[in-house]
Amino acid sequence: MFDFDKIIERKSDKCRKWDHAFVCSRFGDVPQDFIPLWIADMDFTSPPAVIEGFKRIVEHGTFGYTWSFDEFYAAVIGFQRQRHAVEVDKSWITLTYGTVSTLHYTVQAFCQPGDSVMMNTPVYDPFAMATERQGVQVLANPLRVTDNRYQLDLDLTEHLLKTHRPKLWFFCSPHNPSGRIWRADEIRQVSDLCQRYAVILVVDEVHAEHILDGKFVSCLTSGCAAQDNLIVLTSPNKAFNLGGLKTSYSIIPDSALRQRFRQTLEKNSITSPNIFGIWGIIFAYQQGLAWLDELNGYLHGNARYLADAIQTHFPHWKMMAPESSYLAWIDVSADAHSATELTNHFAQQAGVVIEDGSHYVQDGQNYLRINFGTQRYWLEQAIDRMQKHYS
Repeated sequence: MFDFDKIIERKSDKCRKWDHAFVCSRFGDVPQDFIPLWIADMDFTSPPAVIEGFKRIVEHGTFGYTWSFDEFYAAVIGFQRQRHAVEVDKSWITLTYGTVSTLHYTVQAFCQPGDSVMMNTPVYDPFAMATERQGVQVLANPLRVTDNRYQLDLDLTEHLLKTHRPKLWFFCSPHNPSGRIWRADEIRQVSDLCQRYAVILVVDEVHAEHILDGKFVSCLTSGCAAQDNLIVLTSPNKAFNLGGLKTSYSIIPDSALRQRFRQTLEKNSITSPNIFGIWGIIFAYQQGLAWLDELNGYLHGNARYLADAIQTHFPHWKMMAPESSYLAWIDVSADAHSATELTNHFAQQAGVVIEDGSHYVQDGQNYLRINFGTQRYWLEQAIDRMQKHYS
């Protein structure tokens, strides 16, 4: 029904992923015909219903100030009920300007300089940026690797909570960069520890819509996580390729936490939304699910292709099985070259731009991250180039 193999010309977008000058500023002297498999931005057009909806707005021709109107709340409530089987009250929802900036405001709302925020490493580096930019300390809680899959170290976690008393726990569910989906019992254990040590559990569920293997369990699921110290941050941006609209939302069941959070947003003038951002959520959530389901099937095929290609051409590497999202996390510790050396070599010699894991706060220095949210053609071309330039 949807053609995900169609090549989309993206250099005219001025998107970071495909812009040669921008990529060279990050990865050195990269050939003009490079293939970008780095930043978490897919190369597919957004769902047709979203595009058609935007066309109607453009053709109408007025782009004035808007507000969080009822259709937005209905779309979020309906989507969370249909997709994740959770019941969300309208009063819990607050529209914000992107999940990364919201992490910053969350630290501002609940921390003072000198406090700490715990996060499981390796992890999405804006978690640390949002913390350190407020004068707050990062409390790294390393994940354990068992059978090439991440596990929570709950004994270490309790020790860190007891010793350092962080104000927040930034918890990535599903985990970015590995795609690990946390089980309901694991989330309950995390929540119980937060309750025991008076820590606010801040859950990033941004990658919850691309489920490739297994079943995602939202922290909002009844009986899963306590609601009196829970903040959930999410958006349609990764799922429907709307990242440039910089629109997201939080779900906070507890009224006291919600009020404190909203006061911080008001101090930063986070009030009326972007007109395309709020309508993008509505169009995607109400009319984009068939597209999303088909896309997930395509991504699952890409993940299988990439895993097979790595096993064939790079037998010393170990790719974690991605249970969610479109980002492969690959252990290259057995390679003669470091992850950083491999990244630089592939970018500058093969023209294939991937990322090493050294900037994922900590504990990612032996990993590569490859974005397979692209047409199969580009994956095939990239693997061909990489194996030819690998020695």
